[in-house]
Amino acid sequence: MPRATAASPTPEVADAVRCLRAGGLVAFPTETVYGLGANARDPRAVARIFAAKGRPADHPLIVHVAEAAQIRDWAAEVPALAWQLAEAFWPGPLTLILRRRPEVPDAVTGGLDTVALRVPAHPLAQALLSAFGDGVAAPSANRYGRVSPTCAAHVHEELGTAVDRLLDGGPCAVGIESTIVDLSQGSLRLLRPGAVTAAQLADALGQPLDASTSAPATRAPGSDASHYAPAARVLLASTDTAEALVRQRLAQGERVGLLASAAPPGLPETVHCLTLPESDDGQARELYARLREADHRDLTTVVAVLPPATGLGLALADRLRRAAGLGQSFDAPPDSSALELSDGP
Repeated sequence: MPRATAASPTPEVADAVRCLRAGGLVAFPTETVYGLGANARDPRAVARIFAAKGRPADHPLIVHVAEAAQIRDWAAEVPALAWQLAEAFWPGPLTLILRRRPEVPDAVTGGLDTVALRVPAHPLAQALLSAFGDGVAAPSANRYGRVSPTCAAHVHEELGTAVDRLLDGGPCAVGIESTIVDLSQGSLRLLRPGAVTAAQLADALGQPLDASTSAPATRAPGSDASHYAPAARVLLASTDTAEALVRQRLAQGERVGLLASAAPPGLPETVHCLTLPESDDGQARELYARLREADHRDLTTVVAVLPPATGLGLALADRLRRAAGLGQSFDAPPDSSALELSDGP
């Protein structure tokens, strides 16, 4: 099938654009996860996103656009740092938080004075956004707090007929949500780790990140809704402690899965091995599929081995901590617009 363009979208993309303009919901792939999109200028359409997901209505959304120049339509201020990062990483898995223009609907920003913006790299997302010609507000296409979808089947499984159109772009290449960077306060704050790592951000800016802008936070369990979570309980372990924890849970009569790149020898046959690739890139692509597999196998507990919290491993550890209900791994002040963007693509 030929790739759609703004001048000649494919029939599938043209139909999705008509749906967006009519106030409908379109699920579409990005390189990170699938998003549930609505016309970001239409508060009633945006309200349908919250209803479909069961998402609290005061949580801000990410606005997706086709090219970096369009952020001027949404942001009142675009600092030089934003253009540097856009040039380095857009299209790609990076979300920028900027001061909003006054006409941006409160439905998109949660009433805050900032807006989250991203230019996705997936060719089908690019085709849709180019043909639509404006911003599409889109969190991940799943029920609020649940595991993000990385293929069209996951979207259908989660949302069913709540989605008016579903564009199938195959499996997502990255597999975890975008890095979120807040530039609204005049300096850079890394609010959610992702495929664009802290080291890559520092390289693009030509200076190291201030540790205070990206320091991990310890959020009290239960102080916020869990995210990226399967129905099974997720317990975190190291390579050294995973086997003992698995055996302990088995002894309590639980249906247990081990989420790791390798299983220790001699595990009981009743353990369900949710095997991940060895590389960080591979683990990111497969993580959510394995968490969904835990539910398909009707497991009660998943013991997950945490990767080293460096590079992309930091983002993987962040998602597993949230799946376990341990909250965010990064400081985010209460007034930060990115505080509840945790399920955005």
